[in-house]
Amino acid sequence: MYKKTLLPNHLRVISHEMKDRDSVSIGVWIAAGGRHENKKNKGTTHFLEHSLFKGSEKYSCEEIKEEIEGVGGTLNAFTGEEYTCYFAKIPAKHLKRTFDILADMVLHPLIAKKDVDKERTVILEEIKMYHDQPQHYVVELLEELMWPNHPLGMNLTGTFESVGSMSREDLRHFHQSSYSLSNIVVAACGRLKHQDLVQLVRSKSKGLNGKRGIDFLKADNSQEKIKVKFFRKDVEQMHVALGAFGLENDHKDKHAYHLVNIILGGNMSSRLFNEVREKRGLAYAISSAAKSLKDTGLLMINAGVDNKKVIDALSVILKELEKIKSREVTKNEFLRAKDYYLGQILLGLEDTLEHMFWIGERLVSLNKTQTIHEVFQALKKVTISDIKRVAGNIFKRQHMNLAIVGPLESAQEKKLSALMGVKE
Repeated sequence: MYKKTLLPNHLRVISHEMKDRDSVSIGVWIAAGGRHENKKNKGTTHFLEHSLFKGSEKYSCEEIKEEIEGVGGTLNAFTGEEYTCYFAKIPAKHLKRTFDILADMVLHPLIAKKDVDKERTVILEEIKMYHDQPQHYVVELLEELMWPNHPLGMNLTGTFESVGSMSREDLRHFHQSSYSLSNIVVAACGRLKHQDLVQLVRSKSKGLNGKRGIDFLKADNSQEKIKVKFFRKDVEQMHVALGAFGLENDHKDKHAYHLVNIILGGNMSSRLFNEVREKRGLAYAISSAAKSLKDTGLLMINAGVDNKKVIDALSVILKELEKIKSREVTKNEFLRAKDYYLGQILLGLEDTLEHMFWIGERLVSLNKTQTIHEVFQALKKVTISDIKRVAGNIFKRQHMNLAIVGPLESAQEKKLSALMGVKE
C-alpha cells in the first residue's frame, strides 16, 4: 500500500498514491524535537521551526508563502517532543515547486540575525500567551510534575531565559547537528507517482551529508508517590489536569491503551462526559487524551470546572478511574470504542494531509509503517479483559498526578490533596 525508498545518502522517502484526489500533501519530517534539548537551550527546536520560514538560499520569506498560497495551497509546520514537520497541501500539479520550497527551507535556511532577533520577540509573546491561558498552563504544570528536571517536563516553546539568550549561532549549530539526512523523512500522499517524488528528493539532496545522529535523555517512569500542584489564578473556572504515565508508541498494548482513553473520555459517549457533565453538571468541558512517545506516555484527563464544584468533580473522576481498573467494561461499550477508534482513523485517511501525517509520523518515529488493515487485525486480538488490565497498570495510585489552575482557597487545596491521597 505504501511505497518506501531509502536513498544512498540515508534520506527516507515514503508515499501513498491516491488517484481519485486532486491534491497532494507533502511533509518534510525531522527526528528532532523538544526532548532533544536541555534546560539551557530549551525551545531551540521550536525557535528554529519559526526561523526557517524567514527565508532560504533560493526563496525569500515572501516567496515561500506567496508561491504556495498563490496557487491555493496551505503551508505550515509544527514542533513536537520527538520530531518537527514542515508541510504543505497543494493542487497536485504544483508538487515540484512546492517540494523545492520546503526542501530549500529545511536544508538551506538563511537564519539571518535580524530575523532571529525579530522572531525572538514573537516567541516570547507566545510564551506569555500560553501562561495567560489556564487550559494550556495547567498541562504544562502537570508535565513538570511527571518529568521533573527533564526536557519532557519543560515548556516546548522554552523559557524567557532560554529564548531570550538564544543566538543565531545557537540555531545554526542545532540545525547542523539535527537536520542531517539520516534524520529526515519526506512523506507525500495524493495524486503523485512514487518514482517522481524520489527523483525530486534525490535531486534536491544530492551531495549532502547523510550520517549524523542526535540523542535524548531517557524518561524516568519510576514515580513512587502521588504529586499535586496548585496554581492560584483569578479566573472564572478551575482548570484541572489529572495524569498518569501512559504507554510508549510501540508497546504491545498500544491499541488497548487507546481504547481505555476512548472509553474514559475520548468522545461525548464516554464515561467521564456522561458522569461529570451530563448526569451531574459539574463541568462544561471534560475529556481525556492518550499521548505516546518512544519510552513513555501520558494519559491525561482535562476538565474546566465550576469553582465551587471542583472537589465533587475530582471525586467523580477518581471513582471512574477505580471503576475501569476493577470492573470489566460491557461488551456494547467495548465494541463501540473499537468502532470509534477504527472509524476515526478511516475518516482521517480519506484526506491527503491526514494520511501524510499517518505515514510520516510512523516512519520518522519508529522507522516503519502501519496500514489500516494491520490496525484492524491487531484490534481484533484486543479483549475486554485487556481493558481492565491495561487500565490497572496505568492508573496505579502512586503514578497519579494532579495540577489545578484557578481561584483556589486553602480549604479546597487541603480537600483536593486528601482526595488524591497526599499526606500532609
